[in-house]
Amino acid sequence: MELDFPPAGSAVLSVSQLLRSAREMLERRFPLQWIAGEISNLRPAASGHLYFTIKDDAAQVDCVMFKGRAAALEWKPADGLRVEVRALVTLYEPRGRFQLNVEGMRRAGLGPLYERFLKLKDKLAREGLFDPGAKRPIPEHPMQIGVVTSLAAAALRDVLTTLRRRNPSIPVVVYPAPVQGEGAAAKLVQALASANARAECDVLLLVRGGGSIEDLWQFNEEALARAIRASAIPIVVGVGHETDFTIADFAADERAPTPTAAAELVSPSIEALRERIAATALRISRQTARKLEYAMQAVDGLARRLVHPEERLRRLRQNLLHLGKRLSSATARLFERFTAQVNVAQKSIVSLDPTAVLARGYSITRGATGALLRNASQASMGERIVTTLARGNIESEVKSKA
Repeated sequence: MELDFPPAGSAVLSVSQLLRSAREMLERRFPLQWIAGEISNLRPAASGHLYFTIKDDAAQVDCVMFKGRAAALEWKPADGLRVEVRALVTLYEPRGRFQLNVEGMRRAGLGPLYERFLKLKDKLAREGLFDPGAKRPIPEHPMQIGVVTSLAAAALRDVLTTLRRRNPSIPVVVYPAPVQGEGAAAKLVQALASANARAECDVLLLVRGGGSIEDLWQFNEEALARAIRASAIPIVVGVGHETDFTIADFAADERAPTPTAAAELVSPSIEALRERIAATALRISRQTARKLEYAMQAVDGLARRLVHPEERLRRLRQNLLHLGKRLSSATARLFERFTAQVNVAQKSIVSLDPTAVLARGYSITRGATGALLRNASQASMGERIVTTLARGNIESEVKSKA
């Protein structure tokens, strides 16, 4: 076999030149466009870039979605999901590999409806319709629960079964309305208005099962979102599956991933309530017993301080007896002191008694006038004087004086 060599002097391309020319030709031939396929071999990188393959029944192509674009997604890509990617058809020159540079991605089948969803969501968010601060709290123990859904919906059976299982004592009121098809959103708005007018429930469940975006579209209508926010009764929305999001979910006071989860959210489990009541009763019993023990200890303390009247009288008698003894002893001591003082005084008096002096041999002489004579010169010659002795008196006449 003969080889077809290029003629002498013709240009020979390098690998880089060839791949660059091929890349430029591809990018000119295929501008940004939407391509549908199923995700496989998804490989998120530490850098934040996403590497994956999209495929159909006959072919597959490598894709890369850089960090900035990937971070803007409001849902999480996963293997097996059917998607539509807005991509640039290109060539990765360093490896000579054909690939798509993905700038946007949506779940397959969304198309214009998804665009409408995003626009309405953005509009209502700017108005503050989804503001968390405006959300109403869901009652912990509702006295009555309202359910807004179709009577033929499987979601209604799931909700009623869950409510009956968790707490059959809570009454349930159903406000029927279609949940699919043209005009269903208006009927749902009327059902919410009726529930608010009757004001017989503490919380409302707005539910329906899963389906395509077309099936769920009535829950993306602006009128329904505004009716949810205008409700005086808190509303829990449980529409579709966990990965399904509607405008009603964002407007709700609480979003549940499924109708069953919505029922569980608003109905306290009777078993859990029984356990809480038992635990509370046990805690009250223990606290009461502890307080009773403290009270008994306080009574014992007071009893130790409390004196019986008879005991008090006994102590008073003892105190009086003791006081009497002290008074008697003090009186005796005082009497003894006074007696001693009297004895001393008596002795002093006795020592000063003239008769005592006379008893020792002395005498007392008085003149005729009765005045004591201390000097002989006081007596006159011939004067009659009286001398008192220890026993008796002697009268005499002055004959001489010396």
